[in-house]
Amino acid sequence: MTNPLLDVWDTRFSIAPFDRVDDTDFAPALDTALTLARAEVAAIAEATEPATFANTIEALEASGKALDKVLSVFFTVAGADSNPERQALQRDFSPKLAAYSSWIYAQKPLFARIEALWEQREGLDLSDEQARVLMLTHRSFRRHGAALSGPDEARMQAIMARLAELGTKFTQNLLADEAGWHMELAESDLDGLPDFLLRNARQAGDEKGLNGPVITLSRSLIVPFLQFSVRRDLREQAFNAWTSRGANGGETDNRQIATETLALRQERAQLLGYDSFADFKLETEMAKTPDAVRDLLMQVWTPAKAQAERDAEVLTGMMHSDGINGDLAPWDWRYYAEKRRQVEHDLDEAELKPYFQLDRMIEAVFACAHRLFGLEFKPVDVPLYHPDCRAWEVTRKGEHVAVFIGDYFARASKRSGAWCSAMRGQAKFPEKQGPVVINVCNFAKGDPALLSYDDARTLFHEFGHALHQMLSDVTYESVSGTSVARDFVELPSQLYEHWLEVPEVLGEFATHSETGEPMPKALLQKVLDAATFDMGFQTVEYVASALVDLSFHEGAAPDDAMARQAEVLAGIGMPDAITMRHATPQFAHVFAGDGYSSGYYSYMWSEVMDADAFASFEEAGGAFDPERAKALEDTILSRGGSADAEELYLAFRGRLPGVDALLKGRGLTV
Repeated sequence: MTNPLLDVWDTRFSIAPFDRVDDTDFAPALDTALTLARAEVAAIAEATEPATFANTIEALEASGKALDKVLSVFFTVAGADSNPERQALQRDFSPKLAAYSSWIYAQKPLFARIEALWEQREGLDLSDEQARVLMLTHRSFRRHGAALSGPDEARMQAIMARLAELGTKFTQNLLADEAGWHMELAESDLDGLPDFLLRNARQAGDEKGLNGPVITLSRSLIVPFLQFSVRRDLREQAFNAWTSRGANGGETDNRQIATETLALRQERAQLLGYDSFADFKLETEMAKTPDAVRDLLMQVWTPAKAQAERDAEVLTGMMHSDGINGDLAPWDWRYYAEKRRQVEHDLDEAELKPYFQLDRMIEAVFACAHRLFGLEFKPVDVPLYHPDCRAWEVTRKGEHVAVFIGDYFARASKRSGAWCSAMRGQAKFPEKQGPVVINVCNFAKGDPALLSYDDARTLFHEFGHALHQMLSDVTYESVSGTSVARDFVELPSQLYEHWLEVPEVLGEFATHSETGEPMPKALLQKVLDAATFDMGFQTVEYVASALVDLSFHEGAAPDDAMARQAEVLAGIGMPDAITMRHATPQFAHVFAGDGYSSGYYSYMWSEVMDADAFASFEEAGGAFDPERAKALEDTILSRGGSADAEELYLAFRGRLPGVDALLKGRGLTV
């Protein structure tokens, strides 16, 4: 019997044969692929010929392809369509993959070859991209402890294995808490809920086999419930369930996992010679230092908090007018903010939502990509992992560019949030390969599926990441697409959000789900006028999370992560009626892995650039200026990580940005 994960994929575009893969295939495929990968790396390390870029660095680039295939399929389904078998496999795979990674970086002969090339780099006649790949490979080995030996080396391997286990457990605990809670709504509980929310809640009830509407912890259900439900007691119940994920005690509690993770990260950093994990992590980012991050966040925190406090006074007054005395609570904010928005902007989410059909918004992201970059999108029939998924071939001037897959609907088997990943990255070595890119979202299912304005923004955001992958034009996969500094990776995605706000885009694609009529100009103007509404709240909840993340990783690790969180929030004067966007027990960005650890600030760092970058379009010929679009592709989207992020932005804009454009874009300037 052959294993479909390891066979040649003879499907169209060499897409993974999801229709032939069974969960029982994953474990043997992983074991075989790991054995092959170890043999390939060992052959490079044990080569007797003097090290060259080709026989060492390029050989590493070409290794592990079977492992890449297995993991691309597994992590796609484990994140977007999990089940108990896949969760068990994740727990089993995590230490195996951590051990493999540690094994590679422990290969002293291999590191010696890389070190020799690094010392000879000036005389190797490398292209700019090759020089960059050599630098990144050398740096990666050093940062993974390749220069360590003896007890320090053994301890580093143990730390990395344990961190992998903790990250997997954190994710699965969060998924369990999210899937395990729902609130059934009786007829008397429905006051104030708009039709779109009732439809989505009934759909969620049907999926759970219940006879009636339910609210789950899916953001696309719970946020509008907090906005519209007149039942303060139910809002409080739902809000507490949402914010207590990962902190309910028992086997799914994440608080001790967070504390242990922080201690291990600090120990890891000190083994590598850094004062703190933040110093270690930020060394490779545009920000470089914790002080630079804190400076940016505090420049934004002060005006954002002031705006939020002014808004809180208004919302409290509205609540008192409803006969509810006392202080504004976190489960009140969205409800009264929505009422205020309806008054001040005469904008009703229930009136607005029928104009944001998912299918029309997908057309919008495609149309913008066509006008900017000449891309065409054609639906294709290829094997996919879930019936909700759909796929398109992406071409330009008749030439294949990529395959794009969209998986848009929430379900219990999918982790929360939205993300973009490449099942296969673009590369020209060892052979030319086009990318296969997936956007995964958690929108409420419906017929038709209707989005909130924030949902539509998420759709554009994730497609910006997809463009970064699809338009990549580099030689080596290790620097293709989104393989860039963490505080640069959000630039293309956040920049693409701006095209949702272009009046002609909304004018063409925001059409009513029942009548097909375009959004009236008066309503369109209200949408644009309200773009910065409640931005004090949104900015405070985000910056607070970023400051807590930074504090977690500066200096000594806390004895109690929750106590450190409370200390930071008290120190910055966190408004009582606003909570962190991601409290510690559900802060998957930081604790499901270390991708955004010490790096949650990066969304705002990138926003400084995206505000400035979009301004360059406005200063030129407008949102679809062809010269600016070409510059964006040539200097940023096509380059991946083949050059330093600061160098790429300077090539695009001619200068680095300040925070002023961000504050103006968020409406936080007085």
